[in-house]
Amino acid sequence: MNPVEQEVADWWATSVSRIEPGVVELRGRPVQELIGSLSFPGMIWLLVRGDVPTPAQASLLEAALVAAVDHGPQAPSIAAARMAATCGIGLNNAMATGVNLLGDVHGGAGEQCVELLRDVAESGDPVPEIVARWRVRSRYLPGFGHRFHPVDPRRDPLLALVDAAVSDGVVDGRYAAAARAVEAELNRGRSRPIPMNIDGATAVIYAELGFPAPLARGLFVLSRSVGILAHAWEESGSGQRNKGPIPRSILPTYRP
Repeated sequence: MNPVEQEVADWWATSVSRIEPGVVELRGRPVQELIGSLSFPGMIWLLVRGDVPTPAQASLLEAALVAAVDHGPQAPSIAAARMAATCGIGLNNAMATGVNLLGDVHGGAGEQCVELLRDVAESGDPVPEIVARWRVRSRYLPGFGHRFHPVDPRRDPLLALVDAAVSDGVVDGRYAAAARAVEAELNRGRSRPIPMNIDGATAVIYAELGFPAPLARGLFVLSRSVGILAHAWEESGSGQRNKGPIPRSILPTYRP
């Protein structure tokens, strides 16, 4: 290979996959050896981290992915995907519309909560000081409280799985302890609690499993894409066209 060819070949050099005629290798492993032997959560882990998780690690990751798949049309990403599906675009475009709404406010709390938990677990600063520092940024602490659920029904099952994983030596429990310490600090002196939510519980799992904070958002996007797909597909069969955010019989308030 001459220098120009080598430069071109190196342009997208990657350790993720090797694709050649008759060859598909993922992180150095032939795909034919992975098909039927590696779960989808295991495949996610392999591609983003380069190694294969233990069955217990894959099971914990799978639980987090399952828990966050959907939150109904009241979630902006779902609503947008459903509207897009009535506008004459393809299913992939409808999904992309929904996914593109997953930003810092809607979809980013898990990543932010991993950062918060790492701050608590690794900085050595007192929890009240850390909580106060984070509340300077926003009165909403990522991973705690929910605009819809008094207590998020997904919280306790996920934390129970983490506790079991700690007992089995799968994870060490530092971030679960950090999350509970933050929760206790938030609720100190309050009559109405602010419990950990789905973003907090999944952040505990992602942090315990060693995923960097940005990947917590990426993993949430993968998870929520399942719900976005299901809703976009359902809406595409409704027969409605150009469906807006509110029924046609209701007009938005005009403010002159």
